[in-house]
Amino acid sequence: MKLLTGNSNKALSKNIAKYLKSKIVNSSIRKFSDGEIYIEINENIRGNSIFIIQSISSPANDNLMELLLSIDALKRSSAKNITAVIPYFGYARQDRKVVPRTSISAKLVSNLITKAGADRVVTVDLHAGQIQGFFDIPVDNLFATPIFARHIKKKIKSKNMICVAPDVGGTERARALGKILNVGLAIVDKRRPKPGQSQVMNIVGDVKGKTCIVVDDIIDSGGTIVNAAKALKNRGAKEVYVYITHGVLSGEAVKKIKNSVIKNLVITDTIDNALRTKNVKNIEVLPISGLMGEAIKRISNSTSVSDLFK
Repeated sequence: MKLLTGNSNKALSKNIAKYLKSKIVNSSIRKFSDGEIYIEINENIRGNSIFIIQSISSPANDNLMELLLSIDALKRSSAKNITAVIPYFGYARQDRKVVPRTSISAKLVSNLITKAGADRVVTVDLHAGQIQGFFDIPVDNLFATPIFARHIKKKIKSKNMICVAPDVGGTERARALGKILNVGLAIVDKRRPKPGQSQVMNIVGDVKGKTCIVVDDIIDSGGTIVNAAKALKNRGAKEVYVYITHGVLSGEAVKKIKNSVIKNLVITDTIDNALRTKNVKNIEVLPISGLMGEAIKRISNSTSVSDLFK
């Protein structure tokens, strides 16, 4: 087994390598003057099982192309098998047609990864579970829920908690965390007047006097979560904590979170946010390298990955 990293999140790749006590394959990734990407593997990997670690985060198109070219380079270097380890699977929010004459980008990206030569995909908290069915190769979808549950039990001492889904689509995720914590469930009923904007219509469930734990997979511009937190406080919530797997944090998101009623936003490092979240008191980053490293080890040893979540 050998590890290869792209440029999207080198810090995470190094931490996974440290967990596995493994070295990262020597490679060169650079751009030509016209923006085209060039990849070269600088050591023999013939007959090895290779895990290429690359998030499809901003700049998404460059990072996706890096992933595809890396897979192709590995295939042409006679790797035994190639596993695409994609901590954050970009384009996953476009998983169906919501209006006529639009693309289903998640399906197209799945096809590209498969066609490039990947034999397996490992990712974390896919936006929609059905994306696994877009692939004709095995997909291991890992969950950050156990990591969040351990953090909550350690850091939040309230005995009157409730898990909150920021929209109807996140109900299953919030229910799973609530089951581990043995607490109830509330749902924020929201509407989207247009992409990137949300409007809270109602809160389903009693949050008065309770410590609310909002859980979701992605925080992008921050508007949905900030509005949800404000609505919960208006309904009498004591405190609002937010746990989200992927911190996209585009535009003014960090500023919105910093100035919001959110007590603490906890994200994982599937996306490299070290510079953006530095010195922001109410944003905390949890490492995902242990979970991903253990999954890689189990795949390499042909043992169960699902046992990680029992």
